[in-house]
Amino acid sequence: MRTRTHGDDVVTIVCLNLERDGGEDNPDGTLPQHWLDAHEQILQPLKPDLVLRQEAKYSHLDDNRRLKAAEELLGMRGFLSPGGVGHNPTALFIRPETFPVAERSAYNPMFWRTPPTVVSARFADAPQSELMLMSWHAAFNSPRGREREADEITELIDQMEGRGGFIGGGDCNEYPLADGERIPPIDWSTVTDRAHIHHRTNRRPDGSRASCTYLHEAMLTSGLHDVARYAAHTLGQPGALDATAGHAKPHQGGPRRIDMVFTDRRIVRAVLAVNVLDTTGISDHHGIEVVLSRRGLAEALRREHPPVPLDRAAL
Repeated sequence: MRTRTHGDDVVTIVCLNLERDGGEDNPDGTLPQHWLDAHEQILQPLKPDLVLRQEAKYSHLDDNRRLKAAEELLGMRGFLSPGGVGHNPTALFIRPETFPVAERSAYNPMFWRTPPTVVSARFADAPQSELMLMSWHAAFNSPRGREREADEITELIDQMEGRGGFIGGGDCNEYPLADGERIPPIDWSTVTDRAHIHHRTNRRPDGSRASCTYLHEAMLTSGLHDVARYAAHTLGQPGALDATAGHAKPHQGGPRRIDMVFTDRRIVRAVLAVNVLDTTGISDHHGIEVVLSRRGLAEALRREHPPVPLDRAAL
């Protein structure tokens, strides 16, 4: 077991969209530097127990060579989704000593542009309860597509009600509800990328544009909690709400928080810290580190405490 300055044994989750899986292999067949930097400089030092990965574009090639390389470097067990029409599989990695039982869940990916990776796990300290884990990458190009994908997530949330716990997250390709956020909403009248406006907004009755927030609202309404908002509002960690993408895209509205991690409202009690990981020079998305109390996670799965209240934005 590992401890942090929090004075508790911890379970660490990292969510990371690694741009195009770090790039193509080098001409000599070796792994690209961005892929190595992401795994050796960001992930390895954190010793995560769970990694939610997006854009695992090349990880299925050569008999899952990159997936296996990541498993070896991190000491974790990896799962990879089908590529889908987006040709950018999601992936999920689990530390076996933390989650000794982990199996891919049967899941129909037909409604997803980029299918999620869904795994049913058992936590070593509370093996009597199922823990549903999910890494997703919502459609970049369709508000209606993301709405359908979000509704598919809510099916899994509903399945876990009264049965176990839920942890999921990834690149949502849209925005959180504005109430309670640190970054002001985009003024779409100043955005010059017309395709991006179509991809990320809905038209209001007056003709103006409103940011897409359906996925975030669906998660909160369905009874999940956004761990970054919990860290900011309950733990006094406003930096948890920092932007994760868009830093080099002023024509698309600038830095935004579109990568998010959600848990059920019992597990969120175990959150000790949420940190945005600077990946400048490695990926176009910053990562998210979520530090949970190991004891608190076990208590949540044993349902020893009531859920926290719904996020105020879901009411």
